[in-house]
Amino acid sequence: MDDVSARTPPETGPAPPDRGKGGLRRFLRRMGASKAELEAEELQKTTGDEGATPITACSARKRHCVAGTLRTVTLRPRGGAPALEAELYDGTDVINLVWLGRRRIAGIDPGRRLRAEGLVSVQDGRKVMFNPRYELRGGS
Repeated sequence: MDDVSARTPPETGPAPPDRGKGGLRRFLRRMGASKAELEAEELQKTTGDEGATPITACSARKRHCVAGTLRTVTLRPRGGAPALEAELYDGTDVINLVWLGRRRIAGIDPGRRLRAEGLVSVQDGRKVMFNPRYELRGGS
C-alpha cells in the first residue's frame, strides 16, 4: 500500500474538452468586424485599464473621469471669447471637452490619447465637459 502525503496534489487528467471554447467564434467575429469596431473594442479595454468611466455611463451634473482618443480639435468662439473644443471618443460614446479662453493647448491634437476629469453637462443632447483637468497619454 502506498502512503500518500496530504501535501501531494491529486493527479489531474487531460485538460477539460471545453477549454478554449469560443476561440473559433472569437476569431470569426474579429475577421468579420470592421476596422472601426476593432478600434472601438480596443479603446474600451484601455479605458477600463485606466480606471475611467465609460462615456455612455456618464450622467449629467456629476464629476467623472473619462479616457479615450481625441477625434477632432477645433477653435470655436463662445460668446465672443475663444474656446478650444475637442471631441473625445472612448469606443462607447463621444464627449466634447471645451477649454474656455484658450486658442491652443500644446499636446491637444487629433489622435492623441487623453484622460480628462470634470463635471459633465449636456448641451443640445451632447455630453460636454468645460475646462476639464486633463492628462496626456501615449501619442498618436
